[in-house]
Amino acid sequence: MAKEIIINHTSHETRVAVIEGGELSELYHEREKTMRLVDNIYKGKVLNVLPGMESAFVDIGSERAAFLHIDDILPEHEIFGEPPNNNGEQQKIGQLIQEGQDVLVQVSKGPIGTKGARITSHVSIPGRNLVYLPATKTLGVSRQINQEKERERLKEIVDRLRPENAGFIIRTVAEGHSEEDLHSDINYLVSIWDDILEKYKTLPAPSLLHSD
Repeated sequence: MAKEIIINHTSHETRVAVIEGGELSELYHEREKTMRLVDNIYKGKVLNVLPGMESAFVDIGSERAAFLHIDDILPEHEIFGEPPNNNGEQQKIGQLIQEGQDVLVQVSKGPIGTKGARITSHVSIPGRNLVYLPATKTLGVSRQINQEKERERLKEIVDRLRPENAGFIIRTVAEGHSEEDLHSDINYLVSIWDDILEKYKTLPAPSLLHSD
């Protein structure tokens, strides 16, 4: 029996139809927003907080609520560069977020089966030579750059050029690149983050703020 497979792809979804003997035997479809969720950055809204699980469910506009664990939550003052509002003590999830609150999050793991996506407020934005960590002061170098002299050269350049309180990971491909190249990457990544923050201020929740 002759079998024919027809694939239709749009900006919103992909459909696959299997035709056998001139009749439709199977039909599959997958929505684009589900396919390309990982690494997207959203303005979400907290639906409910589960103190017993130290976790929360957040509406990011997908079919199922996203899961946010306390280990993946940064206090707002760290995300937005504001002064701390506590004494540095370990906080419970109810002290960090509340139901109905807007949150800036990134998808770290896509939905599986009946489970929604896993999200984090530890945002990372990859560039050509660097990965930008806007809410930390981290400065790291890929372990695959073996020469200590080159590692120190790259760290010195990025440390000198990076904005205050901005973290970066220097990628393997940065090896041998000039200060101009690294400066260009820093400016590009910082501009993306500035755009994300501006959208966060103006768009309603849930909204997509950034997608690669």
